[in-house]
Amino acid sequence: MKKNTPVDFTLRMNAIIVGLTTGAVILSLILYYFYPTHSILNIFYYQAPLHLTIFLGGIPLIGQILLKMIKGNIGADLLAAISIIAAAILGEYMAATLIIFMLSSGQVFESYAMRRASSVLFLLAERMPSIIHRKNKATETVEDISLDIIQIGDLIVIYPHEVCPVDGVVLTGHGSMDESYLTGEPYQIPKLPGARVLSGAVNGAALLVIRAEQKPEDSRYANIMKVMQESEQQRPKMRRLADQLGGIFAPIALISALIAWYFTGESLRFLSVLVIATPCPLLIAIPITVISSISLAAKRGIIIKDPTVLERLPLCRTAIFDKTGTLTYGQAELVEIISTPGFQPNFVLRLTASLELFSKHPLSQAILKAAQKENLTLLPVEEISELPGQGLTGKVQEHLIQVTSRKKWMIQAPDQVHLLPPTKPGLECLVLVDNQLSAVLVFRDTLRSEGGAFIRHLSPIHFFNKIMITSGDRSSEVDYLAKELGITQAYSNQSPEEKVALIRKEVLLAPTLFMGDGINDAPALTAATVGIAFGQGSITAEAGGAVILESSLIKVDELLHISILMRKIALQSALGGMGLSLIGMGFAAAGYIPPVAGALIQEGIDVLAILNALRLTWISTVRSHLE
Repeated sequence: MKKNTPVDFTLRMNAIIVGLTTGAVILSLILYYFYPTHSILNIFYYQAPLHLTIFLGGIPLIGQILLKMIKGNIGADLLAAISIIAAAILGEYMAATLIIFMLSSGQVFESYAMRRASSVLFLLAERMPSIIHRKNKATETVEDISLDIIQIGDLIVIYPHEVCPVDGVVLTGHGSMDESYLTGEPYQIPKLPGARVLSGAVNGAALLVIRAEQKPEDSRYANIMKVMQESEQQRPKMRRLADQLGGIFAPIALISALIAWYFTGESLRFLSVLVIATPCPLLIAIPITVISSISLAAKRGIIIKDPTVLERLPLCRTAIFDKTGTLTYGQAELVEIISTPGFQPNFVLRLTASLELFSKHPLSQAILKAAQKENLTLLPVEEISELPGQGLTGKVQEHLIQVTSRKKWMIQAPDQVHLLPPTKPGLECLVLVDNQLSAVLVFRDTLRSEGGAFIRHLSPIHFFNKIMITSGDRSSEVDYLAKELGITQAYSNQSPEEKVALIRKEVLLAPTLFMGDGINDAPALTAATVGIAFGQGSITAEAGGAVILESSLIKVDELLHISILMRKIALQSALGGMGLSLIGMGFAAAGYIPPVAGALIQEGIDVLAILNALRLTWISTVRSHLE
C-alpha cells in the first residue's frame, strides 16, 4: 500500500478547492439571475458563495505561496497571492474566485499531465505480476511464489500472455515476446532456447521456461520503476531555472500593474494586469516536459537517473569516451591469421578451432566464431590438455596442435625466433602444428559498427568542439582505435584517478560528457558534467546520470536528440506563455480587459503551454542520424 505524502495531501486539497470554486461560481451566477434586483440582501446572497470560497480556498493557497517565499522560492505565483488579496479588497470577488480556481486547477492539471506523461511507466508497473511460477529442479513441479524471493538461477515458467518477471535466458519453448514497452520496437521478438528475455516483456502464445539471470530488483523493469519514482521526487534544475524566470517576471508584472494604476488612477487596471500575468505557465509546463522526456527515454531503453542530464547534455562541448565496451564491443575478435610457409590460414584455423571447442580461454570463442564464419567443419580431438600458463594442446587428425604465447615459445625454441612476425596491436597467440610454428593469430577488440559515424557526427550535428579517448588499455590499442575514428587526443594506461583528473580539468574549460561501462569508470562518471553509463553494472550505473541499457551508440545519439527536443519544447512553453501574458497585460493596462476576463484568458494561456509541453508524450520514436 502506498503511503500518503504531503504532496498527496496538497493535491487532494487543491482538487477540493477546484470543486469548491466551481460550485461557488455556478451558485453565485444562479442567485444573481434569479434575483435581478440589486438590494443589499440580494448582493449578499449571490456573493456569499464567493466570500466562502475566498476564505476556505484562498487562505490555504496564499499560505502555500508564503511558505515558498520563506524558503527563498519567489516565483510568478507570488502574483496570484497579491491578486487574490487585491481583488478581495477591491470587491472583485468573482475575479478572486477565478484566480483561486486557476491556481488550484493548474496544480491538479499538472498532476494529471505528469501522470499522462508517465503513462507508459505506470502501465508497465500495473502489468507486472506479484506472483510467479517457479519450477522445482528436483521434482519438476511448479509452485507459485512471490516475485521478491526469486534468486539467480531459478527456473521460471511463463504461461501464454503473461508478463516476464525477471531478466533471463530461455531454456525450453519456442515463441515470441512483445518488448515494445521496453525497447519501443513494435515487433514480436522470436524467443528460442538461448535467447535473452527482458522483465516487463509480454509473452506470446507459447509456454516458455527461463532461467533467471538477475534478481527482480536488478532487472530491466526495476530500473525503469526506479526512474519513475526518482523523477517524481527529484526536482530538476530546469524547474529551478523556471523559478528564476518567474522571479524576474513577477516584479515586471507588478511594476507594470502599478504604472497602469498610477497613470490612470483606476485600481481595477492594477488588478487586471496582475490577474492576466498569474500564474505563469512556465511553472507548470517545464516539469511536465521533463517527465515526458524521461518517459520517452525509458521507452527507448535509456534510464534517466538525474533529470538535470536532460538540461545539461545539449550544452556539453567536450566528449570523453572510455574505450573498452563503449567505443568497442569489449569482446576479442580474430582479425588476422599470419601463417608461415607451408601452412594455409584456413587449415590452421580449422585445426585450432577444433581444439578450442573444449577450451574455456576467453579467446576460444573468437576462434570458434571465425571458423563458423568461414563455414569450417570441426574435427575430432584427442588427448586434450590445458594447464594454467602452459597453453592448450591436443591431437587433431593425428596432428599435435599447440596454442601458446609468443613469450613461452621464444623460451621453448629460441633458435626459431626469426620466424616470428613483428608484434602487432592487440592480443595474439601462436599455433604450432607438430612442433612447427604454423601461424600467429591476431585478435583485437573491434570498433562498434556505428562507432565511426557516431564520432564523425558529434561536431556538425551536436556541436562538440573536442573529442577524446581515455583508457586503461595499452597505448598501441588506444592509438590504433583513435586513428580509426579520427580522434587526435587519446590517453592510454590511465588509472581511475588519472581519468578523474583529466575530466575535472576539462570540466573547468567547458561542459563535459563522459561515457564508460566499467566499474573503474564510476568516479569519472561522477566527475563529468554529464555521465552516461553503458550497461547495467550496479556501481557504474549508480554513478551515471543516464544509463544506456542496450549498449549502443545509436541509443546515445537518441538521448542527445531527446535532450535537445526537451530543451526546445520547455523554452517554447515557458517563453511562449510569458510572451502571451505580456501581450494580455498590455491590453489590460489599456483598459480593454477587466479582471474576470483576464482570469479566463490566463487560463487559456496555461492550457496552451501545457498542451505544448505534452507533445513529447505523443512521440514513440526518436530519429537517430546513425540509422
